[in-house]
Amino acid sequence: MNDTVTSLFDTGLERYNAGEGPETLIPVFKDVCDRSPKTAAAWSCLAWLYLLDDKPEQAYKVAIKGVKLDPTAPQGRVNLALAMLETKQTGVRKHIDVVKQAMAIEPEVRNELAESIEDGLTRKPDWNSLARIKNWLFERWES
Repeated sequence: MNDTVTSLFDTGLERYNAGEGPETLIPVFKDVCDRSPKTAAAWSCLAWLYLLDDKPEQAYKVAIKGVKLDPTAPQGRVNLALAMLETKQTGVRKHIDVVKQAMAIEPEVRNELAESIEDGLTRKPDWNSLARIKNWLFERWES
């Protein structure tokens, strides 16, 4: 990412963390993805925003791009699994298994995902697919 795109990405994240919703942030992250199409994190953010905005088909398309660019990114895998659940597709387990492996190897991944999931459930409390993924990912640590 060049400096302008990095700044746009960082500003978008700051706005999201300040509580701004997907309706205004989707265009920002679409712009980042257009300007820097090989940045997996941007595709992951865009997928998350689409999911929050009840647009699972769009989320699925961009989540696939993000996972292809960085197959090891746990949040990208979570977003793809969520989009797959929301669009009633099969194959979710393999993505959850990859995320569980990352969580076992890197403890900070577990904390980052826990924060992300809680953020999603706060913004969208009735998000059943996210609640299911939370159970699948954290059952080992909470039991």
